[in-house]
Amino acid sequence: MTNSIFDKQQLSALFEELNKVNSILIFGHKSPDGDSIGSTLGLFHYLKNKGIKSQVIHPDNYPGFLKWMPENESMLIFDKKKKEVTELIEKADVIFTLDFNDQTRVGNELGKLIANATCTKVMLDHHQEPGDYAKYTFSDVKSCSTCQLVYELIEANEDLDLIDEDIGNCIYTGLLTDTGSFRFPATTPKTHLIAADLMERGVNHSKIHEHIQDINTTDRLRLLGYTLNNKLEVLPEIKTAIVSLTMQEMKDHNTLKGYTEGFVNMALSILGIEVAVFVKEDEKIVKLSFRSKGDIPVNEFSKAHFGGGGHINAAGGASQLSVQETIDKIKKELPAFLEQNK
Repeated sequence: MTNSIFDKQQLSALFEELNKVNSILIFGHKSPDGDSIGSTLGLFHYLKNKGIKSQVIHPDNYPGFLKWMPENESMLIFDKKKKEVTELIEKADVIFTLDFNDQTRVGNELGKLIANATCTKVMLDHHQEPGDYAKYTFSDVKSCSTCQLVYELIEANEDLDLIDEDIGNCIYTGLLTDTGSFRFPATTPKTHLIAADLMERGVNHSKIHEHIQDINTTDRLRLLGYTLNNKLEVLPEIKTAIVSLTMQEMKDHNTLKGYTEGFVNMALSILGIEVAVFVKEDEKIVKLSFRSKGDIPVNEFSKAHFGGGGHINAAGGASQLSVQETIDKIKKELPAFLEQNK
């Protein structure tokens, strides 16, 4: 299993550099998910097994269902350690950016710090329209996840024997979460072969599923019930479902970070629905999550109307409008977009 994005000469030059430097930082994106945490920690453990020290940093906190991952407690959170992270960036020799390809995806403040850093930068990502800020760019928009790319990097470097249970658990987590439990279209035979290889190397896939999926609390189930019962709007004429939550509604249901994970997929699972949108109020903006089936490019819709992007079938965006005004805008703009993309 090889991948053409990993040029042997580039990899050799990169690792020659990594072996000479003192400070290597690995960044994941804002609002980290399973692929962001999994890929950054997976690379961290791989470099560690090669005798190379590094530090993983994320912009903000991450859901509790990911806090079982090996050495997740060693990661730095920028929101909590701004001074320490700023000093590390100023002294960094190499910065990896994983699971994002635009430096703004870590937030404006941290993004500016990374953009202004004069060190070597490495991008490893699978999102569309990669930026050109990195000295080493490893981008594959057809890949199901950045975790799959971490595996393929290790493979291209002829280091598969270095994959232990820790690396395997991290990579498998990203495969599982970014493919929707191996059901999204980007899942390929290669994805399953990688998952099988990781299991042969000691990964307990059943246990990881438990960590990721069996995480309901009574508050989360009540929030889900409330959302589906009161905040689900189905638009059969355009085969679309919209769910939404305000900050007050989430507060009323004791919502914690990660509680709304997967709500948009519940809407997409409705029979006959081809597009689902989750509209969630945050402190200063309204966040949007888009999902679709088939060839409907929700990333293009998000980019055109909500300054977002992502994958064809999974994208995010943001709105400065209220929750209801955002929903009204979706209802206004989406029919024509869907007609154009039949």
